[in-house]
Amino acid sequence: MNDRSVLLRRAVVGALALTAWPALGQQGDSEPQDTRTIDTIIVTAQKREQSLQDVPIVVTAVSEQLLQDTGIKDIKDLTILTPGLLVTSTSNESVTTARIRGVGTVGDNAGLESSVGVVIDGVYRPRNGVGFGDLGELERIEVLKGPQGTLFGKNTSAGVINVVTKRPSFDFGANIEVTAGDYGVMDGAASITGPFSEKIAGRLYVASRERDGFLDVVRGPGPRTEDEDNDRKFKTARGQLLFQPSEALDIRLTADYTDRDENCCAAPQVSLSPVAGVLQVLTALGGPNAFRNPADPFDRVAYSNRSTSQEVEEKGASMEINYDLAGLGGATLTSITAWRDWETINGQDADFTTVDILYREPNGDFGNRFKQLSQEFRLAGESEKLSWLVGLFYADEDLDSRDQLIIGTQFQQYFNFLTGGQLSQLPAAAYPGGTGTRDVFDQNSKSWALFTNNSIHFTDALELTLGLRYTDESKDLDSRYDNQHNGLGCTLLRGNADLVNAALGAAGPAAAALAQTVFGIGCSVTYADPIFDGVNTSQSIDEQEWSGTAKLAYRFTDDVMSYVSYAKGYKAGGFNLYRERNGIFFLQPGQTLTLPGVGTLVGPSVDVDTSFDKETVDSYELGVKTQWAGNSLLVNGAVFYQDYTDFQLNTFTGLQFVVTSLPQVVSQGVDLDFVWYTPLEQLSFQGGVTYADTTIEDFGGPGNLAFFRAERENDRLSFAPKWSASLSTTYEQPIGNNLLIRGNIGLRYTSEYNTGSNLDPRKMQDAMTLVNARVGFGAADEKWMVELWSLNVTDEEYYQVMFDATLQGSSTAAGASQSTINGFLGAPRTYGVTARFKF
Repeated sequence: MNDRSVLLRRAVVGALALTAWPALGQQGDSEPQDTRTIDTIIVTAQKREQSLQDVPIVVTAVSEQLLQDTGIKDIKDLTILTPGLLVTSTSNESVTTARIRGVGTVGDNAGLESSVGVVIDGVYRPRNGVGFGDLGELERIEVLKGPQGTLFGKNTSAGVINVVTKRPSFDFGANIEVTAGDYGVMDGAASITGPFSEKIAGRLYVASRERDGFLDVVRGPGPRTEDEDNDRKFKTARGQLLFQPSEALDIRLTADYTDRDENCCAAPQVSLSPVAGVLQVLTALGGPNAFRNPADPFDRVAYSNRSTSQEVEEKGASMEINYDLAGLGGATLTSITAWRDWETINGQDADFTTVDILYREPNGDFGNRFKQLSQEFRLAGESEKLSWLVGLFYADEDLDSRDQLIIGTQFQQYFNFLTGGQLSQLPAAAYPGGTGTRDVFDQNSKSWALFTNNSIHFTDALELTLGLRYTDESKDLDSRYDNQHNGLGCTLLRGNADLVNAALGAAGPAAAALAQTVFGIGCSVTYADPIFDGVNTSQSIDEQEWSGTAKLAYRFTDDVMSYVSYAKGYKAGGFNLYRERNGIFFLQPGQTLTLPGVGTLVGPSVDVDTSFDKETVDSYELGVKTQWAGNSLLVNGAVFYQDYTDFQLNTFTGLQFVVTSLPQVVSQGVDLDFVWYTPLEQLSFQGGVTYADTTIEDFGGPGNLAFFRAERENDRLSFAPKWSASLSTTYEQPIGNNLLIRGNIGLRYTSEYNTGSNLDPRKMQDAMTLVNARVGFGAADEKWMVELWSLNVTDEEYYQVMFDATLQGSSTAAGASQSTINGFLGAPRTYGVTARFKF
């Protein structure tokens, strides 16, 4: 029996002991008589309002007050309160990925859908990045761990982040919030709510947030003009109308708009290539300010001669109708209709140096646009012995993904120097600066599903929940590939035997290494290959999948409930929306091509197949939910085992984005959450611990060796720390009858993990602890409050993602990467002051 199996067995025994202990130890006369009690925490994890302690799912619920005390404005901030949740951003802020228990999807490829679903007021967001922004006024956030496909649908195979915003009120109220801080932070937000009549109420929220960049930028010869990066500048508005024409009917209309105009994301050098020639060439072309040598990423200086502008525009509207029917035992019919439109336009210095090698212009040829129309109907009711729900979901999504990669003015010089001047015979027009690729991917997805979720109450103590969902998913993709440079350089390399032989004058390993450089940079990298010039392809996928759940819960006492559950989750297949050959060259019938170090390739040409399979998961969970000390302490725990089949993985190799599937990935471990109102009336805690061992159990065939560069079976998946823990401490002290002081300290610990999808050991993030703090002073009725705050108090230095620098290295004979490593950094320490006013 391996170590993980032993650990899992011990964890199961521990959970069973935790279940039995309070059940045996409860005594009515032992409860404290004068303790504070925790109000019932209401969640909608099963699409109906329930107490957190009655739901047989691991849920971290964060209240409105705690969200305010910890300064949470978007989902990325939520990690300080949620063990097992990791959120990272990469090439721009719209490329943001959430992971739960070590499982998530790398967000740089719009063709891959999310493993962690983001749902805001019942509306599913098609990708994580579409759901990351200012969330406005919040009522609560629920983080549901484990597959949630029965009720929340596809692409929730790792969990769901369920955001519930504040509804309009029939009581008048207004709020103003102003914030100033270092790095030029200037934030303002205001809201107003109240009645228009006895049956109509409204709420309006507006906000503007600005901040200088976290990185200084060395621009070299330009043409970049911005000398900072990772700044923030956006405006958002959200309006709601609530109609209640009768006690039985409730209609909520919501519209929102967000506009972001920022610069992100440059990436400092973390580790320089050990290949001396790479550094020498960069220095020769760009001088001493081409890159940081020696690497010192947390000096927070990046090198970029090209723009990293990002523009994000998001708008949407929804209508939620709840109608209590007189029949069916008082069942409720719910309809949620939603329209979303999200677009991002980005620029990028693709080599992350001041040498002009490769870049993307922020002119609309690099970015994504999602349009989604969705409709959900639910009919739910309850009787003494049965809580039932049936539903129908439909979504129509249009994705317009545009990819551009432009050859810089120094590309050909860089290429020639890397080969020791062997390619000086190439004409200047071989790789002309300012030309490149322009690819457009138009994808339409249609998805519909029927689902049901029903809880049978055999007794007051014993409950069985059965859920089932049938999903039909179709995707149609039209791809248009275009080379503005016509691939002349690669054509010359392939067709000029003298040129190739001159470049490969050496024999043995040196020739093979040089061949890899010549044909890797000059041809095999897809931006240079003429086979993609003027190519149009069409592909389709049609999937049908069953998912579901079964949960058996038993309540030993009013304070102790235990459950065992099974869930099957599903994540849709799709297409890699980047250039990809899958090992196939476009050659004429009968045509052959022999490349040193590559082999002989034979025509005819065929269409590219960029599809990848759906991902499924079988999840098993044993949990317990307990209340202690007169309901002043909640302790909930669970052990879990999640078995993923055909796990979808996307990575950047330093040359291109590649999508592969791992036959089996397993995540197993323990979750523990607690809320404690201490005997000291002013003091309370909320926190938790997650242990997740997320490993590659089946590595797959030899094709994955090119992706990982080494056999990775039994290795931990990237972005999968074994341990993560959070603790939020709140202290609230009245001063006299009219004043109040309230403080909060939040801590987040994660053990070490690898930030690279290919698990390069140089991409390890060390164990770290992040600390946020806030202290406020104001009126006891909170009519006004002034708060001092600091994020990342200890100025912890950490990475979000590390990756292989473009064209800046090679591989050893054993396949180990020798490229330069760049990194997207976590935020430094910031501090400031916030003033709040309520009317």
